[in-house]
This record gives sequence, C-alpha cells and structure tokens, in this order.
Amino acid sequence: MRKRWNITKHDHSAAEHLAGELGVHRLVAALMIARGHAEPEAARAFLEPSLDHLHEPQLLKGLGEAVERIEAAIRSKEKILIWGDYDVDGTTGTVLLRSVLRILGAETEYHIPDRFSEGYGLNIDALLAAKERGCSLVITVDCGIRSFEPLEWAAENGLDVIVTDHHLSDEERGNPPAVAVVNPNQPGCGYPDKHLAGVGVAFKLAHALLRSAGKEALMPSFLKIAAIGTVADIMQLTGENRAIVALGLRDLPNTRNYGLKALMEVAGCTSEMTSMHIGFRLGPRINAAGRMDLGRHVVELFEAEDFGGARKLAEMLDSRNRERQSEQQRITELALLRAADQGPDPFVVVAGEGWHRGVIGLAASRIAERLYRPAIVLSTENGTAHGSARSVGDFHILRALESCADLFDQFGGHAAAAGMKLPTANIDSLRRALCDYAESEIAEENRIPELSIDARVSSGSLSIGLVRELSRMEPFGAGNPKPVLATKGLSLRFEPKVMKDRHLKLYLGDPEGRRFEAVWWDGVERGKEQTLDLGRNIEVAYTLDVNSWQGSERLQLVIEDIRDDN
Repeated sequence: MRKRWNITKHDHSAAEHLAGELGVHRLVAALMIARGHAEPEAARAFLEPSLDHLHEPQLLKGLGEAVERIEAAIRSKEKILIWGDYDVDGTTGTVLLRSVLRILGAETEYHIPDRFSEGYGLNIDALLAAKERGCSLVITVDCGIRSFEPLEWAAENGLDVIVTDHHLSDEERGNPPAVAVVNPNQPGCGYPDKHLAGVGVAFKLAHALLRSAGKEALMPSFLKIAAIGTVADIMQLTGENRAIVALGLRDLPNTRNYGLKALMEVAGCTSEMTSMHIGFRLGPRINAAGRMDLGRHVVELFEAEDFGGARKLAEMLDSRNRERQSEQQRITELALLRAADQGPDPFVVVAGEGWHRGVIGLAASRIAERLYRPAIVLSTENGTAHGSARSVGDFHILRALESCADLFDQFGGHAAAAGMKLPTANIDSLRRALCDYAESEIAEENRIPELSIDARVSSGSLSIGLVRELSRMEPFGAGNPKPVLATKGLSLRFEPKVMKDRHLKLYLGDPEGRRFEAVWWDGVERGKEQTLDLGRNIEVAYTLDVNSWQGSERLQLVIEDIRDDN
C-alpha cells in the first residue's frame, strides 16, 4: 500500500546550538528538538533518565488508602489474593506485587484467570472460591476498573478489594465499589503521568509499601520486571515510563532471578538489552502463556527456586510462542480472505467459528496494519462471539464501540485497542454500525497511511558511528519511536533476495560508489506496488541498525518504504 511521506523539517541553527550544549551529534539534537526537548535542561534529562524522574507515589489518588488496608492485612495475618490479568502486563505486575508483599511478611496467593473459560476481568465464582479459602483482601493488577458486578458481590459478602489498573473508567458509572482504586486514569486523579502500564501502577503501590516499611532501598530492583511489562504492553516510553524502562533495561543483564535468566537465555538475550529485546523476544514468550495456555505459568517461571525448573518453564513458553506464531499466521490469512470478500468497508469486521481466541488480537493488528482500516476479528462458538479490535491513525476505537454499545454483552479498552463479547446474531449489525461510524469519522485523506520521517540525510553520513549516536535516545518504542530516516539518490545493485518467502534483502549503492545492505521485513507483500528495477534511482525510508555476526559488525538499513527519486 502506498504511503504519504511526511518528512520533518528542522531548524539547523537551533540543532547546532543544542548539539554544542549537550555534546551530541547534530542529528540527535535536531530529533530532540522535534520531539519536544528543545531546552538543554529538558534534553539532558531525556538523555539521562534517573530515579529522580520517578513521581511521588502518593500523588496517585487512592494509594494512601490502599497502603493502609494492606498494612492492616499484614499485621493481622490476613490472606491476600492478587488477581492479575493474563497478559504480560498483568502477569509481570502480579509477580512484582507478590514479591514485595512476601518481603513485607504477607501471606498471599494469586489468580490469573483463564482467558478462555473465565475471560477478562474479575468473576464471582473465583472470588467466592478465594473467600472460601480464607482470603479477606483482593488486590487486582491491570484489571478491575469496569468489573462492577463482581465487585458489588464482593462488597456485599465482606471481601475487601483494592483495584489497581490503568484502563479507562466507565464514563457514566465511574469506579466500581472498592476499598481503594489506584488508577492514574480514574476521574479526579491528578497524577502527572497518565501513561503508566498496569505493572507500573503495581510498581508505584509496591514503592509506597516498601517506603512505609523502611525498605525503600529495595525499590530499584523491581524496575526490571516493571520495564518488561511496560514495553510489552506498548505503553508510551516518555515521562516516567522512560525512566522505568531505561533503568530496568540497564539492570536486566544482572538479574539473579532464575526465571528471568532462563527466559533471556532461551530468547537469545545474552548481551546488552534494549527495548526491542523486550518487545520482540521476551514479551511475546511471556504473552504466549496467557494466549495459548495458562498465564499462571509466567508467575511460576519468575518464582522458580532453581535454574533447572526455570529452564523447563522457559522452554515451554518458547514452545507455546512458536505455536502462537503458527496459529496467528493461519487465522490472519483466513481473516484477510474474508475481509477481501467484504470489499472496501471503512471498518473491517470478520468472524470465524472456533478461531483461537488467544491470537485474534494479533490477527486484528495485522489486518489493521495491512489494510490501514480499523479492524475487529471475532471468534464464534455456541452463539457467542469474542473479539479484539485494533485501530489505525487517530481513530478512537473505544468511542466507536460506545456508539453501538447496545450490541455487546460487554466491551472495554482504550483508543487503540479493545476487547468485546456479543451474540453471534449481532455481528452483521455491528459491521453496519461501525462502518457507518467510520464513514463519518475518518476523513478521506486519512485513509491513506502516513509514514512519519524524522529527517532526510545524505548517504555519505551513514555509518555505524551514527547508529551509536542515535542509540543515546534509547529506549525506543511508543511515544519515542526509533528514528526513521530518508535518503535520496540510491539504486539497486543486484536483484532483491527473498528470505523465508516473505522478506527481502536489498543491496543498494549511491553515485559515489558507497554500498549498503538493507532488509525489508515482509517486503514481498509490502513491496508489491514498487518497481524494484536495477539501477533505477530510488529514495529509501529506513531505520538504522548494526548487524552483528560472528564478531563482525555491518551497517544495515531496515526499510520502511521505497519510492521513486524524482
């Protein structure tokens, strides 16, 4: 699909000045200015994340009440249940909070719901079972903000609940009944950073508990697990999250946790860690537990008491991830075929009987990316459809669902993604309603994907040294993407080489005889509309990388798009 290139323009004199102030490459300085860090003090803080950049936990509404209730439970030796969501954000948050509570002497157990038999959020049956086992306090992680019926039951039956979450509250009903709600996105919370992950909220609660117990010095050791959940949940890597992730990444190679060591080994993470290692290696393997099997395996992994046991669990997650990849590809291909049958609908809604519910969200992401249209993929069974929605551009997916709320049994999410449950009989009505909504909300010019390019650079400036300079802006991710550069005057030296039937390896050159290797992931599909003729002048948009192999390093361009240079 053709893309609209939007190339950022820079004030070169301002970039030169900031580069001199900071002692950085002028391209880094230009990018810093473009991303809102024009003043030397702000730019220096961005480049040098520290513990000082973590906000005061008590600024979170409800945190004081939560700490007070937990401390009372510890004093009176009550049994505490930690209820975490089954995704990587919820499971890592469960591990973090349970570890801190163990240090403080609390008696805890945990519950990670089965995605398939229980679904998202809290449920009365599991709360009743916990109460019968003697639990008198429940702390949620990454869920609970819209679990009204289960929390009303808990309140009526003497089971105290503390909700820690980061999802949006119900605009009409507000918060569910709870002893305390700790959520930066709840009404009336003045916390300065609204982008904390679920594990980030759990980390803030843990920080406050450790401080109150005189053990605040232990707080930095929990940044590793908080970093994993934050990156894998695709949260904004700006503000406080940037500090959490940068500091956590720095400490990851030094972990003494058997489970994390084994997972890093299985995932091939043996040297310096970046956010990409979490996003593409650790995160998918952790998420595979909840997608393909049981999320509790993640807690078991991180709580393993010896390396042998941890290694077996890590290998199981690795196997589950391979299963996930295969199933995701199969369902994505089927869903794309059904989307093609529906024609150019502005909102894609496709369904399949018995499609694996653990991967429909990933399939929806691929469809939204491939077709550049908001997408819902539904799995139907026994008259009920469970689905995942993904957005594109600035289209707010949750508001779209709210426009036809009467069609759902339940739904929830945020601007970019959502989940839902509805009767199978309502699918056609849902498709019509969402297509009508998208038709009125998405302007024609916004139906062509835009590629944001951070800077146009000459081929003569490309080097491994430039990659090292740009790495000072790590960690990259949502809110601070890896810089996309564009270079004119390049041409193909040889025919593209197809790798694994999907990807392309390109050999490029410039008029001065410089040679560059490039890789285009999914280039076979993404390059269908391109004319890749030998010798033809092209302009390439790409990110820079270093390809390390057997001790040698080579510069590599990772292609985002190609267009004629004219």
